[in-house]
Amino acid sequence: MTIMQNAARKASRSLSRDFGEVENLQVSRKGPGDFVSKADKQAEEILVDNLRRDRPGYSFLLEEGEEIKGSDKTHRFIIDPLDGTTNFLHGIPHFAISIGLEREGELVAGLVYNPINDEMFHAEKGRGAFLNAGRGGADIKLRAAARTNFNESLFATGIPFIGRPGHAKFLTELHKVMAESSGVRRLGAASLDLAWTAAGRFDGYWERNLNAWDTAAGIVIAREAGLIVEELGNDSETLADHDPCHSGNLIVSNSALIAELKNRIN
Repeated sequence: MTIMQNAARKASRSLSRDFGEVENLQVSRKGPGDFVSKADKQAEEILVDNLRRDRPGYSFLLEEGEEIKGSDKTHRFIIDPLDGTTNFLHGIPHFAISIGLEREGELVAGLVYNPINDEMFHAEKGRGAFLNAGRGGADIKLRAAARTNFNESLFATGIPFIGRPGHAKFLTELHKVMAESSGVRRLGAASLDLAWTAAGRFDGYWERNLNAWDTAAGIVIAREAGLIVEELGNDSETLADHDPCHSGNLIVSNSALIAELKNRIN
């Protein structure tokens, strides 16, 4: 975990610096798209360089599905250097570096870090989930919210955008949840949605058609905070042994709420 934290902090410096330039790029004729893709790639290179130095031989699954095969076939880092790219592009300070670690195909560690507010969520299997809000600060143990009444609960989700399937299905799901809950939020970064649910800021979360690098770290954090993480339905064409990290369809909540949330969404 220390190695993952150090790598994330180093990569965050370039992201924070580049984020400061976005506002100027927003009004330029060139546009910020190319700039953001370069910022994303630079952060990824910093993460990979530091993790490979400290854990030589480990494999990597990177954003866009790129794989780096290492000599150690039992360990693999799953990385999204910039989850919440659209937020970054528009100058919205809600995005994160996400690093998950698999051991023999099982998710065993995760880190989600928003460099703008310096909140680092992290967890290792069997050791609990924590939030470190500030360098040198103490870790705060995360516990899922204990609400049991659906109408008092706040949920997070992701809205399919242009080019993504399931718009009509999502609107039906949204109607079923928002009609009987305290509200639904869409903040635009799956890794932070999972981390915030683990921190009790949300009472549940669901989303479809995600990628492993969006969710690997957040799943570990959510589970270690006491949440139930399940695959949402079984209609995805990308299922892999019904692991929600690889199926791309997630539903997360506490034991008191998850059945009702699933019923409404399904």
